[in-house]
Formats: sequence, structure tokens, C-alpha cells
Amino acid sequence: MRRERDGNTMDAPISADTGTREGHRAHEWLLGLAMLALAWLPRAVAAAVLFAALFLRGPQWAPAAPLFLIAVEISRAVMAARGPLPGRAVRPGDEPELAALVRDVAERLGFREPLLVRIVPGVQASLGRAKVAGVRTHILLLGLPLLRNLTEAQLASVIAHELAHERHVGDRRATLLRFARARLADRLEGRFRPLAPLAGPLLRASQPLLWRGETAADADAARITGTEATAEALRRAGLLHAAFEGLGEGWLSALAEEDAWPEDFYDALDTALGDPHVARRAARAVAEEDAVDPYATADHPPLDHRVAGLPAHAESPYGPAPLTLRTGAAVEAWCVRQLTRLDWEPDEGPRDDEVSPVRLLDMPHSRLRELGFDTRLALLHAARRDSSTEAVTLALDALADGTWPRLARSVDPVLRWAPTTVRPALARSVVAGAVSPPFAEVLCTAGWTYTSRWLTTVVTAPDGGRIVDLHELLDEAVRDGDPEPVRTLWASAEPKEWAV
Repeated sequence: MRRERDGNTMDAPISADTGTREGHRAHEWLLGLAMLALAWLPRAVAAAVLFAALFLRGPQWAPAAPLFLIAVEISRAVMAARGPLPGRAVRPGDEPELAALVRDVAERLGFREPLLVRIVPGVQASLGRAKVAGVRTHILLLGLPLLRNLTEAQLASVIAHELAHERHVGDRRATLLRFARARLADRLEGRFRPLAPLAGPLLRASQPLLWRGETAADADAARITGTEATAEALRRAGLLHAAFEGLGEGWLSALAEEDAWPEDFYDALDTALGDPHVARRAARAVAEEDAVDPYATADHPPLDHRVAGLPAHAESPYGPAPLTLRTGAAVEAWCVRQLTRLDWEPDEGPRDDEVSPVRLLDMPHSRLRELGFDTRLALLHAARRDSSTEAVTLALDALADGTWPRLARSVDPVLRWAPTTVRPALARSVVAGAVSPPFAEVLCTAGWTYTSRWLTTVVTAPDGGRIVDLHELLDEAVRDGDPEPVRTLWASAEPKEWAV
């Protein structure tokens, strides 16, 4: 609580507090500029080399080096800004319910800036800015999976969170930090990361500001739409994102190789997420992604921290069912075509007459399980074995004698260049992902059955009394250093002629 001012008694604290805030702002500006300078260091080196080369040709040519590079950067920025707006426009006359929801949330938040809403194919929600007809306008992007799966209250929470960003992280200082962090994070991708020793401390120092902005936006969303709706929106969005990446992108990739596209992509994704085994796998993927952040590049706090930090507010004033899009069929068709690149230029993607529509939900379960996720050959190649039985036996021996990291590097050589702090977790995931499908194949040959139509690693015992997620079981065995549960299961299903 704040005391009432009495004479000059409050002057000193206010002045000190103001000075502290100004010091924080100056510190954050310096952080942003330092990260940007480090991210552009390779270009600065290129400028120095160009400067030296031109200087040798004649001192009068030397100033052309920085001018040339500045011109290049300006041209790149201009070309990027001239691109089309992302997504498909939402016209209030076509979608009055969605337009009314956005308008009501904006009014409750006090957001009175020009705003356009556009729908995008992925699991995305973001607020950006662009000039539309000469007017500086905010662009709210909403992913179709969110519109299909979130209740009205949960969707209102997502909208409130994004609009609240304008107040909490919409100033130039925060914009600079986000931009600089993204550019610096790009420099840490790939095999060689010479900037990592300097980039890591800067990224860790700048992360708290953006995390505070996210939690402040979460608090505004809870105030507008209720704590329960906000918490569930955060959880549901995380599950949708994990399922989209873990299942959906695999479907798209595998079908693209067969010159086919899934016309029921979103229906299949919704149905898959209704499978408790898929939901459980997606939740684990969210937790693992939150835990693997070696350079503090994540702009959002971990999901459990966000949910735990929500303030308590009453029930939501919005509805408990999803909104129905009046143009839903057309929007879905447009989004699928965007995902499969059917609306791209002829030189950039396949033409309609070159691909065939398929329905994922009509596929045999065996075909659907393995679509894009048949990783059995990865283990066979890494183990240099001809059968799944031999490959899994070798892998279990590696778990027992502690040589499984070597097996992981054989399966995925990129692990050799992963940051040291996260390499064990990544290697554990690689081993579990490579060993579990052939393990399940051998078990099913021995009388087990696949439990899920979507996953190749969840199996049911012959008597129907036990369901095992082999991916989870292997992951826990490697993490705990105790392979006995896995070896016991393997021995129970292994035919005598295979036993060693």
C-alpha cells in the first residue's frame, strides 16, 4: 500500500524510485544494443575486411564499405516490410461472433488502437504492427487450431493476452530486446557457435524483462476472462502446439513425398489430441521443451510457472463452448492449402493436378501410425543389424553398460555439436525415440497389440491388462540409470530361440 503524501515526506522515495526505473531502462537499452552488436559481429568483420580492401585501392574508397552494408540492411528491411500480410483476413460481416469477441475483449482492456484480425494455419497467436492503407494498424494473428479447440472463454484469454502485450512489452525498449534476442539466437543455431560464451550471459540478463511482460499479460488475461479459463488456455495451447509439431508436421512431410495432401488435416489433429496417450505424450513434450534452453533464448516462462503465477479471479463472463466459424469450411480449406503449399507460385510448390487428396481418418490404423514416424530403420542403421530383434537387444545392452550416449550419437550425429548442458537430455530423447518403435514391433509379433491408432510406441499386453508407453519407459530407464524394467519386459516377450 502507498501512504498519503504529507508535505515533502514522499518526495525522496519517489525520486529514488524514478531514478531506479530510469537506471533499469538504460540498462535494458544497453543490453539490447549489446546483443544487436554481437549478432551483427560477423557483418562488422565483413565490413572491416571490405573497408581494408577498399582502403588499399585508395583511401577515398574506404567510406563506401559501411555505406554499402547499411544500404544492404535497409534494402532487406524494406523488402521484408513490403511483403503481404500473413494469414487470411477476418471480415466482421463474415464472422460476427469472432469480431464481437475481439471487440469486447479490447474494450475491457482499454485497447483502442486500429486492429485487424487474421487467421493463420498453425498454432499461433501474436500481435504485430503494419501500415494498412497508410494507417499504422495492429494485426492480431490467431491460429485455426486455437479457434477450433479453445472454448470462447479460453479464446478470449488468448486474445486478451496478446492485446495486453501492447501495454507491457509494446514500447521501443522491449521491441529492441525482442529483435536483438531473436537475431542473437539465430547466431547460436548450427554446428559452430563461437559467439556462445558472450551471447549466453546477455540472453540470460535480458530474459527477465520479457518474462515479466508475459506474466503481466497473463494476469490481465485472467482479470478479463477468469483464472480457470486462462490456465486452461495456456495448457491447451501447449498441447496443440506439441501435437501439431509431433504428429501434424510428420503427416504433411510424409504425404508430400507421396505427392498427396490431407484434406481432413485439422479433423485428424483434433481427433488425435482426444486420444489420452497422444495428450500425455504432448504434455511431456511441452515439459521437455521448457527444460531444454541452454542459452536462455525462450521469451516465455515455463508453462507450470505461468499457470502457478496466475492471480485469482472469478469465473469467465464468456461461453464454455468453442465459437463456430461461419466461414469455417473455406478457412480450413485455405489453411490446408497453405500448409501443403498448393497456393504457392508454380515454381515454388506442386500444382493441384500433381497431387492427390487423401483422408487421414480413413487410413488403416497401421498406415496412420507409421505415417512419418517409422524410425525403425534409424536404429537398424545405427546398430548395423538386420532385424529389429537384434537392434533392440544391442540397444538394451548399451543401456545396461552405460554406452547408450554413443548409440545416440550414431542415430543422430548432430548430437555431437549440441550444447554440453543439454546434450544428455537430447541424447536420452534420441535413444527413446529410436528404440521404442522396433521394440513395439517385436512385442506385437509376440502377441501384444498397438493401443493407439496414432502412436507406434504404445502397446497393450496379450491379456489386455497392461498398457505400456515404450517411449516413456525407455526415457525413464535412461534418465534413472535403471534398465531393469525395460529388460524384464523384453525378456517376458522374447522367444526362447532369441534368448542369449
